[in-house]
Amino acid sequence: MLLNNFQATLEYAKELDKEDSLKHFREEFYLKPGSIYMDGNSLGLLSKRAERTLLESLEDWKEYGIDGWTQGNHPWFFMADELGKKLAPLVGGSAEEVIVTGSTTVNLHQLVSTFYKPDGIRSKILADELTFPSDIYALQSQVRIHGFDPDTHLIRVKSRDGRFLEEDDIIAAMTDEIALIVLPTVLYRSGQILDIKRLTDEAHKRGILIGFDGCHSVGSMPHSFSEWDVDFAFWCNYKHLNGGPGGVGGLFVNRKLFGKMPGLAGWFSSNKEKQFDMEHTLTPAHSAGAFQIGTPHVLSAAPLIGSLEIFTEAGIENIRQKSLKINQYLMDLIDNELADMGFVIGTPREDARRGGHVSLEHKEAARICKSLKENGIIPDFRAPNIIRLAPVALYTSYEDVWEVVQILKKIIIEKQYEKFKNEREVVA
Repeated sequence: MLLNNFQATLEYAKELDKEDSLKHFREEFYLKPGSIYMDGNSLGLLSKRAERTLLESLEDWKEYGIDGWTQGNHPWFFMADELGKKLAPLVGGSAEEVIVTGSTTVNLHQLVSTFYKPDGIRSKILADELTFPSDIYALQSQVRIHGFDPDTHLIRVKSRDGRFLEEDDIIAAMTDEIALIVLPTVLYRSGQILDIKRLTDEAHKRGILIGFDGCHSVGSMPHSFSEWDVDFAFWCNYKHLNGGPGGVGGLFVNRKLFGKMPGLAGWFSSNKEKQFDMEHTLTPAHSAGAFQIGTPHVLSAAPLIGSLEIFTEAGIENIRQKSLKINQYLMDLIDNELADMGFVIGTPREDARRGGHVSLEHKEAARICKSLKENGIIPDFRAPNIIRLAPVALYTSYEDVWEVVQILKKIIIEKQYEKFKNEREVVA
């Protein structure tokens, strides 16, 4: 996305803020005075509506006790399904194909235990070497459960440069030995978007089921999981969707796969009409609800009710357009203001290949992140040398971005970072 008449001035940033059609949503969030939050791709900020719906659910508990399961502001028995309906447009699924449940890793275990069916030579899982570590941990354990060695049965596509993945390389690895594919929608370090439709088409040509981890894309960009014929997907709701720390995750299952017995069955896998018949034979829901396991984590899901109201009003297409524009502005400022200071933008420049954050590489990244925090900027560090900056469409202003780059420039010129060790904190 090209910015017309780009200027590296504060006045230009203020002009962009005046033109921003989403700027009024900034008032919906709790923004700390004297601080600029650039870490919404790790944990989104609290909105006033998310706070409200959490308090309403506590009030339901206080007022109704056990009757809160079917009464009150947000009846708990139906909460996961209702949230699934509200979330479905953001991922491009039908209401029946989306459910809010579990956590990212629990949902991955559920989906892989359901759809990974080794058969003869077709016994391996295909992933990639740049994906988030927890996905690899889960896939390794699923391979072990089937009696295989992860070193031979979990194939990880190599990156050519340590930043990006080439779809051609992934497709070349879709051999007759692959039983299941699990890939990210967006790479967590570089922010690269994979071509989900192309990869899904190529997997299906070879008779392979394919699923995607949407943790770093859901809430920052539109998806069309149903239209693309994706088999399954899973994601967290606490990053771009601002559902709160430890918030309940989400999953998508293509309706063509409804009717399969969940690999990890549980109390809430049941058809709701049959659930309290208390039979020892499970009648699974004929929807993504079948892939729930236990009772919904009501108080961890409640903030998402209010947060999704904001997304419905703002529109995911509008959010994506601002995200592209404000991230382009950030990269233009970096090119203009931080040249010859050792920074390298490790994020794709093309709109179609870039997610919701900018990856800024520097050999002193860990020290620079600590110095940013000292200056009131909240960034995100990823080993070994990445500063992730995420201007979030709903609450980051262009003036915020301008200020962040000016502070980065000052940190380097004044060598403020030198007083810190170049190593990450316990939580990066």
